[in-house]
Amino acid sequence: MGKFQSHNGFTRTFKENKLTLGFMFPLEPDAGSLPKMDLKEQMTLVNKVEDLGFASLFVRDSPLFDPKFGDTGVIYDPFIFLAYVTAHTNKLALGTASVVTTLRHPLHLAKSAASLDEMSNQRFLFGAATGDRPIEFPAFKVEHNDRAELFRESLTVMKKVWEESYPQVHTERVAMTEGDIIPKPVLADIPVLATGYSGQTTEWLAEHMDGWMFYAQEANHQREMIKLWRQATGEFKPFIQPLVIDLSENPLAAPNPVPIKVGFRSGHKFLIDYLYALQNIGVNHVILGLKTGNRPVEDVIQEIGEYVLPHFPSIEK
Repeated sequence: MGKFQSHNGFTRTFKENKLTLGFMFPLEPDAGSLPKMDLKEQMTLVNKVEDLGFASLFVRDSPLFDPKFGDTGVIYDPFIFLAYVTAHTNKLALGTASVVTTLRHPLHLAKSAASLDEMSNQRFLFGAATGDRPIEFPAFKVEHNDRAELFRESLTVMKKVWEESYPQVHTERVAMTEGDIIPKPVLADIPVLATGYSGQTTEWLAEHMDGWMFYAQEANHQREMIKLWRQATGEFKPFIQPLVIDLSENPLAAPNPVPIKVGFRSGHKFLIDYLYALQNIGVNHVILGLKTGNRPVEDVIQEIGEYVLPHFPSIEK
């Protein structure tokens, strides 16, 4: 894991040939066009997730609310929300999945990320993306066709200003000749995880990113993706995927799980077998989504924590 071997979020979540588990906000069933996101209820569940020993919690970035898109994500700004979560946790890795870099200025991104990493005691995992909501690009006066280039620019600028003091930065959106971005990350860097291809080649991602989040897909396709990733990376860089779970009250429900978008409905016995299969093909972390189903989320988290998590424990120092 190289330079991130002392980064608390990275080491808790990622280890070669191992799979760990986290959750995606909101920790509540799908409530239609807008999540409820009651902060007191969410933090009660956050504490449960941490006490049980899960590795991470991730939050999405939804700059604009688009009721036609079909998936709101969360209602809060990801950096501000994770700062709030930071104050209620001690060990959990806290990640974005993912910040839309194309719609934010690179210097603002660098400062927000460095601030959150410092406030969380190096627990921040920076998932980055180009964005996929069509209404957002014209609203921010950003050309949709420029998103791949803007993604590369954001990464280049952030990595430079995290590492160097009073850097000179000249890019399309940055003309920095004086001043500095503070605070500096303790490690002079923060783990940045690509989302999908983000308009880049596998080789570029392997060279410049610190991990890869890819959408759930058919197992053979995912195996080939991971194989290409391992061949392109010269050191261990984790592979992460989401998985939406509708957990049946019957632990033996299966062997025919019911497919749902980006996941399935099953009992925890099948879920354990499925996660072992993902571990065997090289997946290092699974972000569980609980937005489907009718069971209380607290009960689902408890059951996964009791019966599934012991097979895929977090990486303790």
